[in-house]
Amino acid sequence: MLTYKTIVSPSEEVLYKDKGSKFFGYAFPIKTKEEFKPIIDNLKQKHSNAGHFCFAFQHGIETPYYRASDDGEPSNSAGLPIYGQLQAFELTNVLVVVVRYFGGTKLGVGGLISAYKTTAKLSLEASTIKTLDILTTFKLRFAYKDLSQVMRIIKKHQLILKSQRLEMECEVVILVKKSVIKSLQTTFEAFHKIKVEILND
Repeated sequence: MLTYKTIVSPSEEVLYKDKGSKFFGYAFPIKTKEEFKPIIDNLKQKHSNAGHFCFAFQHGIETPYYRASDDGEPSNSAGLPIYGQLQAFELTNVLVVVVRYFGGTKLGVGGLISAYKTTAKLSLEASTIKTLDILTTFKLRFAYKDLSQVMRIIKKHQLILKSQRLEMECEVVILVKKSVIKSLQTTFEAFHKIKVEILND
């Protein structure tokens, strides 16, 4: 796996109606699994009269973590149908929240599953989905006199410079596309005085 799919900005608000109930759907990009709570707190302020704030998110690329919540709806009638759409769209680092206003008529478990699934689908269809490269972190150690050589390679391969400590003994941290790890490692190590360490994020 060299790439992954995610969204880069929050979706537009979508609305799905069924038998008087209103379902508002939202999709958000997340960078950590702790980000979901403040987002839901903001939606609770916006929709102060809503009855349910059901959600699912997946975070992580090669070892993904997910969480789904029915928020008081019957078990597995909301969170898992939402999560199923994240899987269907093959997305990660994404949170989908569906806010429900009860319309007076019970939908039954089947109706709820359909409504939450549909609203999640509409939210993701309203999002801009992008395919991104999986990046690996390289730490380079080398003498200051080799700095120009290292920077030339970084510029040539358009690598992302994450941090640098430039002293007599330099340390540079860069982000490298997973697809070119081996060739770049070989390129750097061809200069025997450059030590390459691959970090696990």
